Amino acid sequence: MKLHCEVEVVSRHLPALGLRNRGKGTRAVLSLCQQTPRSRPRPACLLISTLKDKRGTRYELKENIEQLFTKFVDEGKATVRLKEPPVDICLSKANSNSLKGFLSAVRLVHRGCDVDAPLSTLTPAKTSEFEKFKTKMVITSKKDYPLSKNFPYSLEHLQTSYCGLIRVDMRMLCLKNLRKLDLSHNHIKKLPATIGDLIHLQELNLNDNHLESFSVALCHSTLQKSLRHLDLSKNKIKALPVQFCQLRELTDIKLDDNELIRLPFKIGQLRNLRFLSAARNKLPFLPSEFKNLSLEYLDLFGNHFEQLEVLPVIMLQVPLTLLEYSAQTVLNNRIPYGSHTIPFHLCEDLDTAKTCVCGKFCLSSFIQGTTTMNLHSVAHTVVLVDNMGSTEVPIISYFCSLGCYVNSSDTLK
Repeated sequence: MKLHCEVEVVSRHLPALGLRNRGKGTRAVLSLCQQTPRSRPRPACLLISTLKDKRGTRYELKENIEQLFTKFVDEGKATVRLKEPPVDICLSKANSNSLKGFLSAVRLVHRGCDVDAPLSTLTPAKTSEFEKFKTKMVITSKKDYPLSKNFPYSLEHLQTSYCGLIRVDMRMLCLKNLRKLDLSHNHIKKLPATIGDLIHLQELNLNDNHLESFSVALCHSTLQKSLRHLDLSKNKIKALPVQFCQLRELTDIKLDDNELIRLPFKIGQLRNLRFLSAARNKLPFLPSEFKNLSLEYLDLFGNHFEQLEVLPVIMLQVPLTLLEYSAQTVLNNRIPYGSHTIPFHLCEDLDTAKTCVCGKFCLSSFIQGTTTMNLHSVAHTVVLVDNMGSTEVPIISYFCSLGCYVNSSDTLK
């Protein structure tokens, strides 16, 4: 019985000696081995073999496990704490299902019980066994796409371009170590919410597909903490959800050649964003929070920016409705909310609340005004907006009261 993963063996004596472990695992093959011939059976042992040490290091297991740490077993991680020698065997980047089965067998050996699965022999590992630790796979044609076998579970970078895919292959979503997923130049129309289960995913390339939207479920997923680079260029997306701005670790976004008629009006919350490209869309204006960005590169060439509206749009309600009062109270006081505490449609109302220039929030009672902004105020490098050499664009601003509008009138002139 074998398990392929990364292993680090940490001595618990190191802290007492003022030493630290490396903190980095090594590719290894773990085997549950029968120690002697069947005529004189002894409990199985754990053999850890690496490419540098194919003969491996042997550890006794029967009544020798102090504790098993399995909190992150679904992420392919676990730790086996032995009594003698006093070491922690830290496992990572394992197939979660294989890891669960292996740990179950380890528990049985520790208790002195028989293991149903066949045990390995105490023989050196083969070099070919370490070749299974493939971390990168690039497929750029339909004929090379694997139909009958799974992707190597250890993959960290997977590219499947020009493969004619019309949906995301569910086998990809089992690759828990994946950091970069490139599905460019296919025919994908919809993204499954389970992409959000790829907890280490940092780069997602969906360039040149048939996407019409970006899922709200993905905006609520673990991608909030991991995703850095996102390429949605050359699709058919007309708008991104407000929740898109919850992907706050994003540093690079490519939205070129879509059908965007607006950007999320809370885009200013993407404080880590440094590269934004949304050329050749249908943007008539930018949201007011756009001015909160601090970019290194910005490209908005070829959009349909409109002329300024001279008169403001007044939507003030006097007196305010109970819903407006309640929404302002929740948002201005940063009271936590969610679909588990209030109806889902109210959550959507709160998520789409507008922000006044004074910092307060407004739901449906506001004044809408338009001004212009020079893109050089938010980006170091700016691609010209049009062939006339302009870098000025219209900005939509919201005001919660007539007082806020009057106080900001100089800005709107």
